[in-house]
Order: sequence, then C-alpha cells, then structure tokens
Amino acid sequence: MRGRLLIAAVAVVAALALAGGGAYVYFFSGLRTSPNAPGLSTPSAAASGTAATSSDLTGTWKVATGSLAEYRVKELFVGETSKHVAVADTPTVSGGFTVNRDSSGYQASAITITAVLTDLHSVDSVAGRNVAQRDGFVARQMNLQQFPNATFTATSAAVAGTDTSQPVNVTIPGKLTIHGVTRDVTASGKAQVTNGKIEIAGSVSILMTDYGVTPPSVPFTTVDPQVTIDFHIFLARAS
Repeated sequence: MRGRLLIAAVAVVAALALAGGGAYVYFFSGLRTSPNAPGLSTPSAAASGTAATSSDLTGTWKVATGSLAEYRVKELFVGETSKHVAVADTPTVSGGFTVNRDSSGYQASAITITAVLTDLHSVDSVAGRNVAQRDGFVARQMNLQQFPNATFTATSAAVAGTDTSQPVNVTIPGKLTIHGVTRDVTASGKAQVTNGKIEIAGSVSILMTDYGVTPPSVPFTTVDPQVTIDFHIFLARAS
C-alpha cells in the first residue's frame, strides 16, 4: 500500500514538474515580438513629383499629428540567453523649428521637440505576459508625476537639400532633458519632404543612469541601462 502511495506521489510531482516546465518554456521561449524602429514613409510617385517643385520651405514649422517618440530597451528573462527588446511609444509630441535656406539647401534652427512620457504605452508582446504592467513600473521608476516630459533642443540641422524630392541624412547635436537632467546628445536619422510636410525619422542612444534613473530589476527580468530613443516626426507649416 505504502509503495503504491509513493509511486502515486512521484507521478503527481512529475506531472506538476512537466506542467510547470511547459509553462516556463511557453513564457520564456521565442514567442515574443518587437516592432521595427520607425523610418521614413514612402511617398507616392505623384507626391514625389510635387515635392520636386514644392514652394520655398522657409518659415515656421510645427509638429503635426502622426508623430511619435518611443524607447527601446533590452530585457533578459531568467533562463534565457537572448534578450527581448521592450518598446513603448507616445503619440503626444509637440514643438517645431524655423527653416531658412542657404547654398546647401534648407536648415532648421531653434529646434524644440517635446514628448509626453506619461502617455507611453508598451507595443511589444511576450507570450503569457501583460507587458502593459511595465508602463506603470516605468512611470514610477522615472517619477513621471514630477517629470512628465522629455525635451530635445538643438541649434540647427539640415532638413532638405536643394532638391527637396530627395531625402537627406541628418546629424543633430543637441541637448536632451529627461527626469530633470539635461545632457548633450547627438540624434541621427533622415529627413524628407512628404506631401507638403517635413518628415524626420531617427534615434538617440543614451544611458538611463546618466539621467539619474536606475535600470529596473524585477523578478525574472534584468534590464540594460542603454536606451534607444526613436522618433518619427511630421511637421506642418505654421498658419
């Protein structure tokens, strides 16, 4: 009798182990996805032709709807060897700049772009996990009640060449303020004129520790201190 009970107990433990192992494999497997970093849109042929003969771009431009900013940070789940890229974005972006023309094309000056971090929402996915819970933790870790915005400012940057139908590479030295801390950074990406708007897509790489933010450490997950901030900005001529 005792032998049969022992065998039954071992069978139950084995079944629980297999079930737990199955859940573990399901949770920490490759069943996770992250969206690609934003890039420039592809103008239609008609729009491209219009851009080539567009009116002078000089003047004041403001951030328009359709813009977004996002962060990307690598997470490592316990028991895994490959890292997952956590991504959260905010569509609440404002700011603008003034455009003037010189012999090389069009230059933006007095650049200010502000993203509302309290509107960040995770857009990656991990099987068996509610990644939206991360958003609340990030808000607390960054003290977003006190520091709700991230702001990038720069003196100048190219936004178009003499031929406005062609995209241009942009490198923008500037200052980024997050968590009440301002640091020098360099944004890089591309800019083009799309359907009468100036479109800029690129990124900035930072260390969260440089901004007084400690990398989160939660059960089953460790987070890299390096953060990539992506941006996809559309600007319309100010009225």
